[in-house]
Amino acid sequence: MTTTSGLFRRTRAAGMALLLTATLSACGFHLRGDGGHYTLPFPTMYIGLPESSPLAIDLKRNIRVNGNTTVVNSPKDADGVVEVLSNPETTKTKTILSLNSNGRVRQYLLQYTIVFRVLDRQGNELLGPTTISLSRPIDFNETQLLAKEQEEALLYKDMQTDLVQQMMRRMAAVKTTRMSVPGPGPAPQDPSAAPAVPIL
Repeated sequence: MTTTSGLFRRTRAAGMALLLTATLSACGFHLRGDGGHYTLPFPTMYIGLPESSPLAIDLKRNIRVNGNTTVVNSPKDADGVVEVLSNPETTKTKTILSLNSNGRVRQYLLQYTIVFRVLDRQGNELLGPTTISLSRPIDFNETQLLAKEQEEALLYKDMQTDLVQQMMRRMAAVKTTRMSVPGPGPAPQDPSAAPAVPIL
């Protein structure tokens, strides 16, 4: 009994290590590290996603980490508004990628896509509709349904993390237009008036 239990634990640990390695190397995934911090050009921001959305929670956390931007609850109070045109949490897909020799599914392709834009307080478009589309392949095994469900959830979480970083990078590159209000300045001169002649 002890031998079987020990073998199960070792097999499970090896499987998790293999899954982690595959996840980190899949499709250009990179750890955040110090390179994951971006300076946003907005003192305040509003995120147009439901409060309970895992993507919104992750994105807001990343914005707050920078320390320069405050997340607000109303677009009227925000210098930058993230308007989500296509929510990846409601449009994510899982399609058949390949079949085995018996015609059974061998691999699925998970896809996670967002379309968003950034507006200023007046509703002017600072960043036009931007699409970020991510995908991860996942092997399928009918005898490991629970394990594959857990792996699928992990891959979607991986794509969410990657997506947030790409959104942060694009938002940090937004060029805001600050309209300056002209001061009183010198009074305009009458063009018909003769120029003053200096007295020597």
